[in-house]
Amino acid sequence: MRHRVKKKHFDRTKEQRLALYRSLARALIMEERVETSLQRAKAVKPLVERLITLGKKGDLHSRRLALQILPDRKVVKRLFEEVAPRFEDRQGGYTRIVKLPDRRKGDGCELALLELVE
Repeated sequence: MRHRVKKKHFDRTKEQRLALYRSLARALIMEERVETSLQRAKAVKPLVERLITLGKKGDLHSRRLALQILPDRKVVKRLFEEVAPRFEDRQGGYTRIVKLPDRRKGDGCELALLELVE
């Protein structure tokens, strides 16, 4: 039974799932747009929104919390100095998922574009 199971597992262990989320979040912060499967985009969106909220706070504690999630100083620096200040006047909804019309050639998976708003 799948009672109270909310997250997608993607047929991976917890460590592999965390690595997938970190990788997608890093790519989104650095490139500001990522093409991935629809389910992966839906899974990583709350993580990225939480990171941008930490970036908006801008204090040392928030920076350390962000470094726990994304252990790459260059990415966290870009998040706090370039990405988060753009969303100062916005109360959430920093990312958007756009479904793409075509499917992936190999497995027929629905594709989506995960991008930062504005």
